[in-house]
Amino acid sequence: MNLRHMATALTLSIAALPALAQAEPPNEIVGTWRMVQATLDPGGENVLPYGRKPNSMLVFTPDMHFIEVLTNGDTPRFASDVRGEGTDEENRMAMAQSIAFFGTYSVDENGVFSGNRVEGATFPNWIGSTRTTEDLTLTVEGDRMFETFTRPEGTRIEIEWERVN
Repeated sequence: MNLRHMATALTLSIAALPALAQAEPPNEIVGTWRMVQATLDPGGENVLPYGRKPNSMLVFTPDMHFIEVLTNGDTPRFASDVRGEGTDEENRMAMAQSIAFFGTYSVDENGVFSGNRVEGATFPNWIGSTRTTEDLTLTVEGDRMFETFTRPEGTRIEIEWERVN
């Protein structure tokens, strides 16, 4: 290849860069989010599944992975101070008031959440599950995100998140 052809190829490559940059859709959910509040509505009740002081985070990475850790900030400490030596009651409470899971997610051409797949979870029944916008919606309004999830048995949970800056 002569110098003229190389210069032409380089010029064409550089000219294509803006088009490539525009091909990436925006991703409105990428980043770190902290839970503000959550409500669970089993049969018309408004229960606070993670208490009045939830201590929970949700992270969406640019490479399309997520991790979500939901905990109740008021869950009592174990008396033994040893993770594997909690009483039945302590273990039940800790399990009932927390969950953690991770996997991959997708956004549509407008950067709006379109689904996720759970690859690992503290509740093994969720591993391998796929959620679409029929089960799970995430709506971003400025630095707030509103999550609505319908569990397989029909219970609906609503979570408000705040973007961590």
